[in-house]
Amino acid sequence: MQIVILDHPLAHHKLALLRDRRTPVMLFRDLTVELGLLLAVEATRNLSTEGRELETPLEKMSGRVLTKLDPALVPVLRAGLGLVPSFLKLLPTAKVGHIGMYRDHASLKPVPYYRNFPPMLEARAIYLLDPMLATGGSASEAIQEVKDAGAKDITLVSIIAAPEGLARLERDHPDLRIVVGAVDRGLNEKGYILPGLGDAGDRIFGTV
Repeated sequence: MQIVILDHPLAHHKLALLRDRRTPVMLFRDLTVELGLLLAVEATRNLSTEGRELETPLEKMSGRVLTKLDPALVPVLRAGLGLVPSFLKLLPTAKVGHIGMYRDHASLKPVPYYRNFPPMLEARAIYLLDPMLATGGSASEAIQEVKDAGAKDITLVSIIAAPEGLARLERDHPDLRIVVGAVDRGLNEKGYILPGLGDAGDRIFGTV
């Protein structure tokens, strides 16, 4: 499994503001989009390109364009929706699917309730968007859902991950690529990431 951790001054700065409990909802949303852009740039680094002849206003040249079908973005509802605008800024023709899943707070197990994917997942780069990788249970289930639908080239994009979640995905999906803003210390007894930033969905949608 490949893990890429952002190491950029702007990423550190924006993540610190996201963590701050005093950050209001509007700013939290904006910061999520801004940090998401940095994550998107790194996550799309593995997209393949091919040469194409073109003509600038001054002369002919060979440029490079993406080779495969439009990538697919698959946010895990609901918090994953916060990262979709960032990726669509860079990939405006990307297709967008959805996985509905929540974590049962008693058992800490994922409970799926909705799935809708674009066609031909097997031929697309898939970016699974889930801001918080905690126990890894929901992420593992979501990855399996897109694999069962045919996906082969899958990158999980998260803002923060816990070591426990990374270990779970290493065991369940060793072929996975992960791009994350930070890896935190661990989980508390309720399965929340420490120091973390709280519940990303609640803070994005103002339901704290």
